[in-house]
Amino acid sequence: MSLAQRNYVIQLPKTPSSIGPLDPRAIAQRWITDLEVLLATGNYSQLGRVFHEDSWWRDMLALVWDFRTIQGCAKIQDFLAANQPRAGLSALRLQHEGKFQPRMESPAEGLNWINSIIFFETSVGRGSGVIHLTQNDAGEWKAYAMYTTLQELKEFEEPLGIRRAYGTIETMPGGLNQGNWLERRQRTIEFKEEEPTTLIVGAGQAGLNMGARLNSLGISHLIVDRNEHIGDNWRKRYRTLVTHDPAEFTHMAYLPFPKNWPQFTPKDKLADWFEAYAMIMELNVWVHTSIKSADYDDAQKQWTVVVVRGDGSERILRPRHLIWCTGHSGEPLVPSFENQSQFKGTVYHGSQHTDASHYDVAGKKVVVVGTGNSGHDIAQNYCENGAQVTMLQRRGTYVITVEKGIFMMHEGQHEDHGPPTEEADLLHECLPFPVQFALGEHFTRRVAHAEQDLLSGLEKAGFALDFGVNGAGLGRAYMTRGGGYYIDVGCSPLIASGKIKVKRSPEGISHFTESGLVLKDGSALSADVVVLATGYDNMRTTVRKVLGDRVADRCRDVWDLDEEGEINAMWRPSGHPGFWYMGGNLALCRIYSKFLALQIKAIEAGLVSDEQIQAQAKL
Repeated sequence: MSLAQRNYVIQLPKTPSSIGPLDPRAIAQRWITDLEVLLATGNYSQLGRVFHEDSWWRDMLALVWDFRTIQGCAKIQDFLAANQPRAGLSALRLQHEGKFQPRMESPAEGLNWINSIIFFETSVGRGSGVIHLTQNDAGEWKAYAMYTTLQELKEFEEPLGIRRAYGTIETMPGGLNQGNWLERRQRTIEFKEEEPTTLIVGAGQAGLNMGARLNSLGISHLIVDRNEHIGDNWRKRYRTLVTHDPAEFTHMAYLPFPKNWPQFTPKDKLADWFEAYAMIMELNVWVHTSIKSADYDDAQKQWTVVVVRGDGSERILRPRHLIWCTGHSGEPLVPSFENQSQFKGTVYHGSQHTDASHYDVAGKKVVVVGTGNSGHDIAQNYCENGAQVTMLQRRGTYVITVEKGIFMMHEGQHEDHGPPTEEADLLHECLPFPVQFALGEHFTRRVAHAEQDLLSGLEKAGFALDFGVNGAGLGRAYMTRGGGYYIDVGCSPLIASGKIKVKRSPEGISHFTESGLVLKDGSALSADVVVLATGYDNMRTTVRKVLGDRVADRCRDVWDLDEEGEINAMWRPSGHPGFWYMGGNLALCRIYSKFLALQIKAIEAGLVSDEQIQAQAKL
């Protein structure tokens, strides 16, 4: 039975409870030396000497030009035999300073392991990763999990730190004859003399992080966005919105927030940051610009894209890569119901919500359909403006608070006075998702204990809690569904206190009446306003809407997990040559924009072809 058929539910290993004094660095160094000998000699049949039978290897571009999760020593052996001769993984070494040098950790009851950041080289680049070693009953330390990521390409290193550009006119290509910095920028941003190698559609966190990464790798880019200003994708959302993730988790590539930045960022402040970021990072952005058409020439490996600018003029662009950054959630899912047109009140989708204070809602009966983040925020907004609010809940929702649970989630990694963001990112992503989900069960129980009073209050109010498959909580809900949870920023106490009512309806809505809703169980809800906080469709739907069936039919659906347990199509080959999906929350966009930029750089540098990348992705 495959991982997918088992719903990605696994059993974590049990390790000896009494280990005694040990030297984590010495143990990790012996292990890494043994692995390097094995890799150098190609004697993969001996892999069982350093890997447990039930073990994992998660690879991001170091061994193949895709994201792969391999489970089991025998399959890892086959994976290495097929790819190590080309990849040439070598020069392995341990982290020698900081928090993530070899250390003993107990992540769950009955589980102890030694983990460490590692560094290595490949035939084309340099990388970093993480090892997790566990002890068997015979006292042998072997790998339970190995993580390898490509971080830079040899001969194409980013101009960071001591490699930064000098900046004087004399050191710029062409010298003074090509103008000063400002004159060069003005020419570059209009692309009158050349074509952009990459066209990025969308100037949110995905597009901006992507542009910054490509810039640093010397890949020309143009970002187009239909809004009038950079940041409008946040600025135009409902008035009370703030980020639900803390500041140290939400930095953007190369430019962290200032130390006095608020822990949770108001949406308009974040929008202003996006504008500043685009200017500081020298990103080429055309706002008030939309895509009219896009066709791909397989023979030429080139797109022909017609864009319409704000003044109505059209421009034909011929990039080699098209990166779709229009939002991970895709198009709003707007259901329709029988007799909906007869309803005398107001019905709208949650994506259209602005702010309840703009209207006279005091005493109005408001039904919010859906109990995810948006549904809760909208319900809270109406309640705080005097409306009588009822949330309609079909199935249970996972709830975690920003005051306790979210900070517990980032303990030891993305937190104030924590390790460098790049190191925290490695540890955050190092374990295969099924392992993360299994660890999530323990974490979710710990958070539930800390937040017990609030959760009990919700249940007493009739709100159904759902801790997910096997109780894996938030991480699983986000990575497999992209929803099904609420990060509480104030709505849950309103529900627990009865100020916001909850109506359970597992079978949903039957039909509308002139004065409200009738549910499938026969009960009725009167309403003046109905908000359909019913979520969003697959990102591929936006591709189909804008670029048409010819492009969309070649793309894969986005999100959820594939058979190995990696995210479908996002940040990796999409199925369509020269087309890439980029999205996710602020942290994921920071982390995975690097991997997507490296894939594009490798193609442009001739290290791999687009066809080879697409073929590897189908294996």
